Amino acid sequence: MSKKDLYRPNVAMIIVSNDYPEKKEIFIAQRNDLTDIWQFPQGGIDEGEEVEEALFREMKEEIGTKKAKIIAEFPEWISYDFPPKIALNMKPYIGQTQRYFLVKLKKSAVIELATKHPEFIDYKFVSVDEALNQTAHFKQHVYEKVINYFKNEGFL
Repeated sequence: MSKKDLYRPNVAMIIVSNDYPEKKEIFIAQRNDLTDIWQFPQGGIDEGEEVEEALFREMKEEIGTKKAKIIAEFPEWISYDFPPKIALNMKPYIGQTQRYFLVKLKKSAVIELATKHPEFIDYKFVSVDEALNQTAHFKQHVYEKVINYFKNEGFL
């Protein structure tokens, strides 16, 4: 297995409300399996699945809706390593390589965390700075890089 194969292909989303761009608040959700850990929705890309297809499938699986519009995409794959405790459950992977999208919820979107396999117990929309202060520490460098890119491009 090559080093590249040790990173699970993944899609992640920074979701803004349907009040965007007037309000530039970001959706974060509290995990149901790690105490007080907040993150952006994300998930694996299935074999043969297109990245955007995975984006909307994961959105539906994690927050109960796929009623959203892509605003922008981070221009490259970005990777992070799992902390040792999480890595034990993710073998053979040592981390994830992700494609990030900035997406806006449509007015008709209804967030429902009680999905078939719930991953989150709570959610909120917060400022960009609050999002960075409240999210998982091992993903911090990825979140900062992606958010700074969207800020520099004028999206956030």
